[in-house]
Amino acid sequence: MVQRTYSQKAADVDRKWYVIDASEDTLGRIASLAADYLNGKGKPTYTPHIDGGDYVIVVNASKLKVTGNKLANKMYYSYSGYPGGLSERTLQEVMDKNPAEAITHAVAGMLPKNKLRPGRLARLRVYAGEEHDHQAQQPVTIGAKNG
Repeated sequence: MVQRTYSQKAADVDRKWYVIDASEDTLGRIASLAADYLNGKGKPTYTPHIDGGDYVIVVNASKLKVTGNKLANKMYYSYSGYPGGLSERTLQEVMDKNPAEAITHAVAGMLPKNKLRPGRLARLRVYAGEEHDHQAQQPVTIGAKNG
């Protein structure tokens, strides 16, 4: 008998909800953990061409930790397409204005650059404080240290 490779169908996807506390670990570790869960890499049913990942809620984004001088030296660039249209902001400026943007940007950079990326990013919910409105989904708390 020939063993066949399992290929998950889109109708068979079972999504769970997970919570990550951003105050417990650094930006990169939180982003890579969130990207793995959004991709569904930890599931035995992982199939690269099917979006079989889970929902991820990141809380306490305003208490995000970074190492070294990243708050002053890490830059975020945006180009409008016009001459002289390059704008740059430090991580500190991004955190002051919208702390969720730093985490979303980091997670987006760790997801594969393909057509499944927007759907995966849509399942990422980032909150500046400790409160989130997804208690009905019964999310499981995970962390980079116990992940």
